[in-house]
Amino acid sequence: MSQPALPPFAELLAQCTTSAVHLETRDVYAVDEEDQDLKAWRSGELPTEDDPTSWWGTFHDAIGAAVGRGVTVQRARVISTPATEYIRFEYACTPRNLAAGEDVRWLPRDQALGLVLPAHDFWLFDDQLIRWHHFAGDGAHLRDELDDRQTIVKQTAAAFRAVWDRAVPHQEFTIR
Repeated sequence: MSQPALPPFAELLAQCTTSAVHLETRDVYAVDEEDQDLKAWRSGELPTEDDPTSWWGTFHDAIGAAVGRGVTVQRARVISTPATEYIRFEYACTPRNLAAGEDVRWLPRDQALGLVLPAHDFWLFDDQLIRWHHFAGDGAHLRDELDDRQTIVKQTAAAFRAVWDRAVPHQEFTIR
């Protein structure tokens, strides 16, 4: 039995009225080796946030529109140190998230001890709806699923807040 198609991320974000929070806990996400940003970063030629025409896309449009409507968009990343190549790449691209209006924080994994965290990355919209992300061990994206069970939503919101409270704002964080 196939799973019904989920609404696109931009549609879910467009329906938000107060908040959208994103927790990332993986050290590796699959990226096509031919990805232009990855190639540019590896060669030391990644365009800066000062040149949005070179990198701005539909994701940034959706974030900017949500923030423009007064939605708070926060992203917290729990990472191992020293950071993997992917996380160093992601760190280099984070000014783009900030330029779109996201607030981003980083939490080294050893500082997350004692926190109870979900097994999957997620977006939580308006403290009402979770979009879980399922990944393979190599970082390949497998699928997403929606979850509106309020007990799980409350646990997920509490987990995000716990990470957020310990995490360091991007502007103050140094990748190592």
